[in-house]
Amino acid sequence: MANFKTMTCTGVSLLLFFCLIPSCLAYNVVSFGARGDGRTDSTSAFLRAWSAACHSTSQANVYIPRGTYLVRTLNLNGPCRRRIEFRIDGTLIAPANYHAIGHSEFWIMFYKVSGLSVYGGTMNAKGHGYWSCRKGGKSCPQGARSIQFMWCNNVLLRGLTSLHSQRVHVGINYSSNVRVENVKIIAPSGSPNTDGIHVQNSRGVTIYGSIIQTGDDCISVGPGSMNLWIEKIGCGPGHGISIGSLGSSYKEAGVTNITVTNSVFTKTQNGVRVKSWARPSGGYAKNLMFSNLIMKNVGYPIIIDQNYCPDNNCPHQNSGVKVSQVTYKNVKGTSSTQAAMKFDCSYTNPCTGIRLQDIKLTHNDRLRRPAISYCRNASGRRGGTVIPRSCF
Repeated sequence: MANFKTMTCTGVSLLLFFCLIPSCLAYNVVSFGARGDGRTDSTSAFLRAWSAACHSTSQANVYIPRGTYLVRTLNLNGPCRRRIEFRIDGTLIAPANYHAIGHSEFWIMFYKVSGLSVYGGTMNAKGHGYWSCRKGGKSCPQGARSIQFMWCNNVLLRGLTSLHSQRVHVGINYSSNVRVENVKIIAPSGSPNTDGIHVQNSRGVTIYGSIIQTGDDCISVGPGSMNLWIEKIGCGPGHGISIGSLGSSYKEAGVTNITVTNSVFTKTQNGVRVKSWARPSGGYAKNLMFSNLIMKNVGYPIIIDQNYCPDNNCPHQNSGVKVSQVTYKNVKGTSSTQAAMKFDCSYTNPCTGIRLQDIKLTHNDRLRRPAISYCRNASGRRGGTVIPRSCF
């Protein structure tokens, strides 16, 4: 139930409301000078509101009411003294000039915050100008992730809509016990490197009940990720859900205990994918479960690619990443490529322990060519009906 109180902070009267945390204090960014007119730079007001909430001895809420708020890069740093809630009822927009946030790695960063809840609202990073720069081969800034959680624990992100990120929409790095639910992520299919959600060096992450329509991976899982649960995702357009790319360096943390289940892929370049560079590495990906998935005109619905090379600048070596104990169960639908299942594994580190159970993938082809499976350096077993026929 909402709390309604009035207090004075640095001479400003603050109306405190919209707290879901019991007995919390709310800090309205408007009371700190923000203006929801879509033109006034409200960055400083947001930072002042965050600082006051973070230093509060009571559980606190930063509240963004309805309106459109122009903000540049926000460093929302912890640790905070108590649990904190960041509630967006309005819309945050980035400056029209992509350089304003493009030279940072992020637009909004939560850093070393524990016990954090982020609710609702819309973020529009206005990435179109930045994408045009990238596509034009110009000298461009590195580009910004829209919202980043770094070294954060016990986090809930719920109900956010993220539009047109310059790069990754939601980044989760070096964090634990993070739940992302009911988010909506949108960018054009041709937008470069706009992953929906990227998880790396994190554990205990759940991504649930979300729609992701973007120009790169709907969800990408990087090195050092473990105990990740992905469920009820609507993915497409985009490149699918990917473990990797792995093998960027030799001393690389592995990926383990990843589940993708009860999700739908629509016209994506890939379905569920494991990808690694063809170079030496001490990394690994193991205990991966892909189950109860529907593919609708998807390229390579099931794919392990250990010769990943998107830009033709290929290492031409053997991947050192060890891929093992991968299960595909109840995966059905249509493939836009004839190879509905593709296991292109490393000669020196073959893929092992692959299990296919109840697969039915047909080729969506006007010439009625049947779907096929492709194997290189891969071994495993099958159970139930497997269509196309297993190649091992």
